[in-house]
Amino acid sequence: MFVSSNLSTNEKGHLTIGGVDALSLAKEYGTPLYVMDEDTIRNACRDFVRSMNEYYDGNGMVTYASKAFSCKEIYRIMMEENMGVDVVSGGELYTALSVGFPAEKIHFHGNNKTYEELNLAMKNDVGEIIVDNLEELNTLDEIAGEMGKKANIMFRIKPGVDAHTHDFVQTGKIDSKFGFAIETGEAFEAVEEALKKENIILKGLHCHIGSQILDVDPFVFTAEVMFRLMLKIRDELKFIVSELNLGGGFGIKYLPEDDAKDYDTFMKSVSAKVKELCKENDYPVPFIVIEPGRAIVANSGTTLYTVGSVKNIPNIKTYVSVNGGMTDNPRYALYQSPYTVAIADRADKDGDTLVTVAGRNCESGDIIQENVYLNSPKAGDTLAVFCTGAYNYSMASNYNRVPRPPVVMIKDGKSRVIVKRETYEDIIKNDI
Repeated sequence: MFVSSNLSTNEKGHLTIGGVDALSLAKEYGTPLYVMDEDTIRNACRDFVRSMNEYYDGNGMVTYASKAFSCKEIYRIMMEENMGVDVVSGGELYTALSVGFPAEKIHFHGNNKTYEELNLAMKNDVGEIIVDNLEELNTLDEIAGEMGKKANIMFRIKPGVDAHTHDFVQTGKIDSKFGFAIETGEAFEAVEEALKKENIILKGLHCHIGSQILDVDPFVFTAEVMFRLMLKIRDELKFIVSELNLGGGFGIKYLPEDDAKDYDTFMKSVSAKVKELCKENDYPVPFIVIEPGRAIVANSGTTLYTVGSVKNIPNIKTYVSVNGGMTDNPRYALYQSPYTVAIADRADKDGDTLVTVAGRNCESGDIIQENVYLNSPKAGDTLAVFCTGAYNYSMASNYNRVPRPPVVMIKDGKSRVIVKRETYEDIIKNDI
């Protein structure tokens, strides 16, 4: 049942997270409650950095895709683990800068960055800006010129690769709001245009083919597609692309049956292809960047709820309603995302009752999981949803004016709050 190594049970049969009793956490902090395990996060960072050093000879950087989970403490951890970060908004950028994260190790993404956001990035000397369209390129050139600076950029490229994942999270296809397509020639034309700009330094090319990808082959094929574009740029424009950002999207184990590969499998296979292509074409091996987000934080997270009611509709369905829902985890409503769930009070026992876990929000689609087995659920039980460290807190909302839960971090058997629980006063503080 457990899909992450930080989960276990104690002598009472209770779920433990990082060695801490989940019921004691629920009692101390209340529910809903996001719980993150710090060791799991740090170990994932170290695994990726080690792989980069081993398979690319240290010629690269691992940047944490902070849209997965963004708060002050996660940027502090990334800084301590010698990671870069990528941000996708002025808010994420501001949060990273607020704790002193080195600006030169920040990559700024987004398909529609505002003038104010680009100005903030240039003012703070952000390492690289991943340019999504020609309007942005022109605006950035103008801002850089006004500041007397040069803007280091990458272009986001659509390699047209099918990532074998949910349509909503495929971002490398030609029909995507992100980036420049190779097939239409616009990617090559964008490079031509950038090389003419006085205040732009083109550092490299970026791609990202999707999320929660369990297959290695799409990553290998993507590297080959991107390299062919780099060769065309060299041969026709006499320009060597010195950096290649291969994005993220590494799948994790949400369910016991998920075939999630270890990170080395991806790194070894893709690096072998990159080095092979470079050798065959007498091309210097580019500086490689990867952007794991979910793979860094998802397994560290568990969300705890309190069961409010169990409603049996004879011959139809049994609903287990909890005191959270789509306001703290909208991913099932959006993507029908699978999760492993358990009754934390009896986590040492298998599920025996087929149920649908429903949220407390006023929407019929407010569902956490459908058709899952729980162990004799009843009102007052603590229900745990595993692998919620990515895209849960970051996508949370105040729909129905529900305050967002706090985030608690576990380290060495102790817990601390890293994001406070919202109050009703927080909800109305901007009302006039």
